[in-house]
Amino acid sequence: MGLVLWIIAAILVISGIVSLVRGQLLMGAALIVVGLLVGPGGVSIFT
Repeated sequence: MGLVLWIIAAILVISGIVSLVRGQLLMGAALIVVGLLVGPGGVSIFT
């Protein structure tokens, strides 16, 4: 389960960075925050 959460978190953070580069600041920031919340390394909403 931890590996799946890492993969989802990585995808969300990368998507957020791509959104920031494209100029969508609010969406990019939201994706990065959600990615950090989902990731098991930081604050996880599932544990």
